[in-house]
Amino acid sequence: MGGIAARTPYRAAAAAASSGSAAASRYPGEVILAVDVGTSGARAVAFDLEGRRLLEARRSYPISSPQPGWAEQDARLWRSAALAALGEVVRRLGAAADSAHAAPPILAIGLTGQCPSVVPVDRNGEPLGPGLMYRDNRATLEAAQIRERFGDGPIHELTGHLPAAFHVAPKLMWLRRHRPEMWARNPLFLQPRDVAALALTGEAATDGTHAAATLLYDLRAGHWSAEMLRDLDLDPASLPALLPSSAVVGELRPSLVRRLGLPGPVPVVLGGADSQACALGAGVVAPGPVSEMAGSSTCLNAVVPEPLAENLITHYPHVIPGPFTTETGINTTGAAVGWLSDLLYGRRGGRAGGADYVTLDAEAAAVPPGADGVLALPVLGDGERTDADLRAAFTGLSSRHGRAVLARAILEGTSFAIRSQLELLRDAGARVTELRVSGGDSRLGTWNRIKADVTGLPVRTIPGDAATTGVAMLAGLGVGVYSDVADAIARCVRPDPPIEPNGRLREQYDEAYRNYAALALSDVVRRPSAGSSQNGDGK
Repeated sequence: MGGIAARTPYRAAAAAASSGSAAASRYPGEVILAVDVGTSGARAVAFDLEGRRLLEARRSYPISSPQPGWAEQDARLWRSAALAALGEVVRRLGAAADSAHAAPPILAIGLTGQCPSVVPVDRNGEPLGPGLMYRDNRATLEAAQIRERFGDGPIHELTGHLPAAFHVAPKLMWLRRHRPEMWARNPLFLQPRDVAALALTGEAATDGTHAAATLLYDLRAGHWSAEMLRDLDLDPASLPALLPSSAVVGELRPSLVRRLGLPGPVPVVLGGADSQACALGAGVVAPGPVSEMAGSSTCLNAVVPEPLAENLITHYPHVIPGPFTTETGINTTGAAVGWLSDLLYGRRGGRAGGADYVTLDAEAAAVPPGADGVLALPVLGDGERTDADLRAAFTGLSSRHGRAVLARAILEGTSFAIRSQLELLRDAGARVTELRVSGGDSRLGTWNRIKADVTGLPVRTIPGDAATTGVAMLAGLGVGVYSDVADAIARCVRPDPPIEPNGRLREQYDEAYRNYAALALSDVVRRPSAGSSQNGDGK
């Protein structure tokens, strides 16, 4: 690919040509595309202007774990999978057009992705090594060093986060220590969504939601922190330019316009991190409801007018101007359910809605609440975001138990983990009135029912996938399709009726939750963190 371009302002004429009426499409068939560079693969989704999903294409890529606690991906696959998924959606839109009409005009493309994962690239945008995923825990030592240097209170006040191997800055310090030959090439550090933006437009940029996950962002000031960069001896030029989430980062490269057979340029809107975009797509833009992005991992986002003082709660700027979003996360919720499904329910690699998940959901529903005393601690990623030493466990097993009991226990264990995070939010002062669940795993009805009963909150599912819906809404806001955020929500967000919690189960689930919390604190479920003592070769 060519060199990285300096960002240029989006031309007013192009914005006007791409804008639609806030009340209705200029003519039927206009679409907005969302591209998501996710954990298990990239996908492109086409939406109409009322937020209805028209079609989707996916391209998968693997996760590599060369050492315990490590999680890597080939960043070239982030790029190629995103381009391939986008190309398939454009092709299918054209094929769906009848002979009397052209393919629907694409008004904008919005972007999102897993966050915070990071890859070093050279000045031509080519990866210099593997991408380190958000759940990669090799940089625990570096995170501890940052934490000791700055202190918990000051760094949380500045960035909204407490240092963990989860964040980008510790990963950069690990790379500087263990990959000096790469570091000497003065790389630019990009996250998966940024890689897609660069591939589509030639522009290197990021937004506040991605920047906040680096530990290098001044949360309240809204720019890179000169203090953090100076004290960690990091070059500001190694980080991309900052833009608003709804900004047009550039137009689709002319070569891609020709390759995709498009009639002309298409604006590309930067978008935001997947969980913050999901909050918008779930209509969570004011205090009260909490957005749960239910995928391989779980992200919980509540809206607060100002960051909370609780150090265990991380904070981001919202993808819309003004408020902040809290975030607490669990690394392996959907991944834990998928692991059990792969092992015990047949078709490997199945997705929610496939035969294996349907059977798992139905069998788990037939098991009484409490899973006959079987308790699951579903930490299957060699550590959690804030506890790299935590490991998974089942307790209370008997030879009389079959796979249905294990399935029920996994669904309950992940729900207990979600409850722990919601209680943290509530205790810190956030309003928590209902849980809005979106993502592929929101289709598991038994799981949604268990979440309501375990948390004591109404659970509302968001049809489709709120992360990509939110990105499409941001793209529409960026090019003027929607007049404002309220207009976008009114047109695109349609939550299902609430699942009310069963009060008769409250006492039973309270006791099971106390047992879960005690298990999570036990030494039995801990191992020394691999990342804290290894050098770059894993020795």
